[in-house]
Amino acid sequence: MRPARNWGVLLGAAFLMATSAVGPGFLTQTTVFTQSLGASFGFVILTSILIDIALQLNIWRVIAVSGMRAPDIANRVLPGLGGFISLLIVLGGLAFNIGNVGGAGLGLEVLTGLPVTLCAVLAAALALTVFLVREAGPVMDRFAQLMGLVMILVIVYVAVTTNPPVAEAALRSVAPTRLDFTAIVTLVGGTVGGYITFSGGHRLLDAGVTGPAALPQVTQSAIMGVSVASLIRVFLFLATLGVVSRGLAIDASNPPASVFQLTAGPVGYKLFGVVMFAAAVTSIIGSAYTSVSFLKSLIPAAATHENRFIIGSLFYRPRYS
Repeated sequence: MRPARNWGVLLGAAFLMATSAVGPGFLTQTTVFTQSLGASFGFVILTSILIDIALQLNIWRVIAVSGMRAPDIANRVLPGLGGFISLLIVLGGLAFNIGNVGGAGLGLEVLTGLPVTLCAVLAAALALTVFLVREAGPVMDRFAQLMGLVMILVIVYVAVTTNPPVAEAALRSVAPTRLDFTAIVTLVGGTVGGYITFSGGHRLLDAGVTGPAALPQVTQSAIMGVSVASLIRVFLFLATLGVVSRGLAIDASNPPASVFQLTAGPVGYKLFGVVMFAAAVTSIIGSAYTSVSFLKSLIPAAATHENRFIIGSLFYRPRYS
């Protein structure tokens, strides 16, 4: 591939991984843990980032060098293991996407005032349109980048508005007063757990970025992916910390929305709708794409008619959201 196109693919894979990680659960976890741990949550974030980078680099590089999908690699290690892992990924992707469709519906409801069920259907339909294009890969890349940029800009704005104690957050990131290993495990699982771990690696494989010569590019893409997800996590942490440090009470029924609303009032609540929708709809796409990428190794028709399989999985979701 030409270098320019290579760069677009690397960025697309990075944002696909990052936006797949940043879903409704990601937003809620960050807010709740910041509320309970305060500035010391910065240490949890820093630790999880280091673990995430190590995991992503290892998995993406193995996929690239071998030129095989994760289930094929697993079958080389132990016959039948690839099928078992694929089953777990597909079932996990289904479970995650039920929440993702619901989260996207909630985000649209905040923005439009329409019934949440209708909003969930509209969100799933939007995700579906990405795969109606014959060459869906580049469209998926661009959409993930756009939504990722929107989330970053909005969350950075909210974080700056809350005027968080940045110096204390930086200090407690290396010298915490409280430790919570459950929080570390939760963050790692929420950032590189399940299908998320393989989304970017499989995207690079589909784009032909394989072989030992591609390792520098794969490494760059993996680090970019973790960096984007971590950037969103850090600024949401700072935004929540700014609210907590002012002694404001966060609504337990919807912690992320409460942070945005306490920061900027009705406008902040609308901004929460933007972030929730962007986070959820990109997670819908990432989950559906990665789940079907696992099926390619087991069902030949999934490789030949990939978009149809992805669209079929999306049609399945809204009834349960």
